[in-house]
Amino acid sequence: MAGGWWDRNVVPRLIRCACAAPGIMDLRAKVVPQARGAVFELGCGGGLNQRFYDTQSVTSFAGLDPSPMGLEQARGEAARKGWQADLREGLGEAIPFEDARFDTAVCTYTLCSVHQPERVLAELARVLKPGGTLLFLEHGAAPDAGVAKWQGRIEPLWTRMMGGCHLTRPVTSSVARAGFAVSPQGQGYMAKTPRFAGWMEWGAAVRPG
Repeated sequence: MAGGWWDRNVVPRLIRCACAAPGIMDLRAKVVPQARGAVFELGCGGGLNQRFYDTQSVTSFAGLDPSPMGLEQARGEAARKGWQADLREGLGEAIPFEDARFDTAVCTYTLCSVHQPERVLAELARVLKPGGTLLFLEHGAAPDAGVAKWQGRIEPLWTRMMGGCHLTRPVTSSVARAGFAVSPQGQGYMAKTPRFAGWMEWGAAVRPG
């Protein structure tokens, strides 16, 4: 069932629905408005973050997503917001923008599904200016052994059904290992969400330079 038609037509709708849950939107509202200057959003498909950007603080907006359907939704959100947006199709392992282009990078609920998280984080560091900030909000590996055990059991089927989404990837520690100076801003289980999918971490991470 997974792959091909399912990934192109069903997964974007599932993800948009799941990632627009009220609790998740509340977390987006905490993280995204911190963006400043020239902004790049990885995983911009669906356009769910766009309502939270402060247009008085953002001087330009660009994004990348592998889903044509997701990009169509994001472009619709940009039109409703009334701002110019350079939104491109592609993968985070090869971001099609030059070095040191952006002041802020935003990554929400995306590192769980990329093919090579370490490579993606290296690319995010590359396109940020020295001293630029990566704002992240992700779900991932739970700290509790019992929950982590269930994450490992469920992950193979979950990954197939949810467009490559993983449950067991570490979040904040991965960002720190990529060379960012991390300032955690919060973590915890999302209310009214199964604990195997509900562990969230968010924060700001500065590219040294």
